[in-house]
Amino acid sequence: MAILPNTKQQLTTLIGLPSISSTLEEYDLSNQKVIEQLASWCETLGFKIDIQCVDEKRKKYNLMATLGRGPGGLILSGHTDTVPCNENRWNSDPFTLTEKNDRFYGLGSCDMKGFFPLVLAAVASVDKNKLKAPIFILATSDEETSMEGARTLATLGLPKARAAIIGEPTGLRPINMHKGIMMESVRITGQAGHSSNPDLGNNAMEAMHTVIGELMDYRGELQKQYSHSGFSVPTPTLNLGCIHGGDNPNRICGQCELHFDLRFIPGMNMNQLRTGIEKRLQKVAKQSQTQIERVSLFDGVEAFASEESSELVKLAEKLSGHGAEAVAFATEAPFFAAANIDTVVMGAGSIDQAHQPDEFLALDQIDPMIGYLKKMIQHYCL
Repeated sequence: MAILPNTKQQLTTLIGLPSISSTLEEYDLSNQKVIEQLASWCETLGFKIDIQCVDEKRKKYNLMATLGRGPGGLILSGHTDTVPCNENRWNSDPFTLTEKNDRFYGLGSCDMKGFFPLVLAAVASVDKNKLKAPIFILATSDEETSMEGARTLATLGLPKARAAIIGEPTGLRPINMHKGIMMESVRITGQAGHSSNPDLGNNAMEAMHTVIGELMDYRGELQKQYSHSGFSVPTPTLNLGCIHGGDNPNRICGQCELHFDLRFIPGMNMNQLRTGIEKRLQKVAKQSQTQIERVSLFDGVEAFASEESSELVKLAEKLSGHGAEAVAFATEAPFFAAANIDTVVMGAGSIDQAHQPDEFLALDQIDPMIGYLKKMIQHYCL
């Protein structure tokens, strides 16, 4: 009978398989080798393997591994991609697991390749002959950019499980709410001309000045209308991220583009928000006689909130000794909640270490998380 490598050996292997997800083609990498490795380990434990192609050109894949049969069960889910990194700012090789100061250092150690060895350690302790409901291990692609892996899973059909744990780094605390996010582009086309005579053109940057004012007004309206005390920043936020326009001081600006993000709380709807933005943009377009186009930079992620009566959240609170919390960062949880699966976000490691040089997973978080996973598997599957 084949034996799995231990937790440290598994994490060493996963970190040594770069799987960067980036909107910039020069940094973007396939996650295929990570998926194949996880599939191999799951097969060793007796799982049935289903590998899904998410993007054939970019070699992006999902894994759905199933142990046991029947209705219900528990999903243990995480993403296999990482953000890019600045290797020269690390004190060790980001693609080599380094153990020091009671920590495992490496790109993806906490966000979130480190979740999978903990899941496999918990499952390895289970007598599969005693399963009364299935265990599902899901591994997705491109969470750090488009969440296309989770979208594909949702489109093809998620398992009809009772509960799902999304193992993002939360410091072993259950997360039952997070904000949604949308990233939008506003592109304005005016008319270039000689700056000595404004009548020779139509300044796109001046129109953008008006657009920015409209967006700030809209932000103010949203913040008066929506608030949730569970969040450290209780209201929606709208951030003007970057702007590009024109090409020379003595030319009327013919084109200008703004990128912004909007993070919204549960109870708000992305489509309604986009409609509100669109109405304001078209008003400016008519006033300024310019062409204004709004483009979504990615499909966005809805806000997430577990049901108040969530059995899973109550179990996670009992096991961890911490009350459920809300966070500002987005996860794949809304895709599971939309499928009527009781969902919580909970994992080892801290989000404060994610996306940073010298990312690490503290060793003292490993055994407690494995213990929580074992008890959750026992509750839902045994």
